[in-house]
Amino acid sequence: MADEDENLETEVEQEIDASAQEKGGEEKEEPSGNSDGPDAASRVLNQDEIDSLLGINEGSDSAIQKTGIKAIIDSGMVSYERLPMLEVVFDRLVRMMSTSLRNFTSDNVEVSLDSITSIRFGEYLNSLPLPAMLGVFKAEEWDNFGLITVDSTLIYSIVDVLLGGRRGTAAMRIEGRPYTTIERNLVERMLAVVLTDLSAAFDPLSSVAFQFDRLETNPRFATIARPTDAAIVTKLRIDMEDRGGHLELLLPYATIEPVRELLLQMFMGEKFGRDPIWENHLATEVWYTEVGLQAVLDEVTVTLNDVVNWRVGSRLQLQATPESLISLHCGELLMFHASMGQRDGNIAVRVETDMET
Repeated sequence: MADEDENLETEVEQEIDASAQEKGGEEKEEPSGNSDGPDAASRVLNQDEIDSLLGINEGSDSAIQKTGIKAIIDSGMVSYERLPMLEVVFDRLVRMMSTSLRNFTSDNVEVSLDSITSIRFGEYLNSLPLPAMLGVFKAEEWDNFGLITVDSTLIYSIVDVLLGGRRGTAAMRIEGRPYTTIERNLVERMLAVVLTDLSAAFDPLSSVAFQFDRLETNPRFATIARPTDAAIVTKLRIDMEDRGGHLELLLPYATIEPVRELLLQMFMGEKFGRDPIWENHLATEVWYTEVGLQAVLDEVTVTLNDVVNWRVGSRLQLQATPESLISLHCGELLMFHASMGQRDGNIAVRVETDMET
C-alpha cells in the first residue's frame, strides 16, 4: 500500500508540473501578440519615427511640408507670401540687374529669380556652402543691415569675364586657397552695382539707399541678426552664356519693418480701404458744421476764499472799459479779438483782429 501511495503522489506532482509549464508558455506568448500589454510603453522608437517627430525630412527640397517639432517652431515665422509687394520689388530688381550687369561685364548676362523663402538667420548661416563671399550692406533710412551671398562659381565667373577670359571655357577654380585682393575688389564692384539696382527697385515704394559696408568670407563675422530672427532669402541665378552662378539676397524682417505696411499692398498705390469719395463728401460737409462761440468780456483772478464768501448781491470789479476789446473763443481756442456794440436793440460784436494773423 505504501508503494502504491508513493506512485500516486509522484504522478500527481508530474501532472501539476506539466500544467504549470503549459500556463507559463501561454503567458510568455501573450505579450508578443498584444500591443496593449505592459511592455508596449517601453517600446523603443526607430530612426524614421524619431525623424518624423522632430520634423526632419530627407532631402533639401523646400516644397516638403514641415512636420513635428520643427513645424511648431517655424509656425511663428511670417511667410513672405503675406508681403505681396515684395515679389514685385524683386521682379523689378531682376529686370534692372539684367541691364546693369550687361553693361558691367560687356557680356550677355541673364538674371532669373529662382526662389523667395523665409528662414531663420542662424539656420541660413549654417546651410551656406563654403567657400563664398558675404557682402554686408546697410539700409540708411531703415537703420538696419542686409546680406548678399555670392557663391564661388559666380565669383570665378565674374573674375574670368572681367579679366578677359575666353568664351566657351569654364572658369578655373582653385580649391584650398583664400580669395585674392583682386578677386575681392572685383566682387565689391559687382555688389555696388547690385545694391544700386536694389535701391532703385525699392524707390517707387519707399526711398532707401543701400550702402556697402564690408565683405566677409567667414559666416561668423557676417552676423547681422540673432540666430532665431526670421529673414527673407531671395535666390537669383546669373547666367553668362556657359558661365554663371548664384547670388542670394537676405533681408531680416527687422530690416523691412519700417515699410511693412507698404509691402502688404496687393498692388502699387493701394489705399487699404480708404474711400476718396467719402473723404471728399466729409470735407465738404465740415464747412457747414455749426460751432459755438463765446464772447469773453474780461477775466480776473480771485482767491478761493473770496469765491466761497460770495453772496447774492456781491459785486465783482472788472478791468474792462467800453472801449476794451473782448475775446471770442471756440471751445478752448482763442479765435478773434472784437469790439462790443449794439445793433437792432441787441448786443453785437465786431471782429477787429484775427489771432492767426
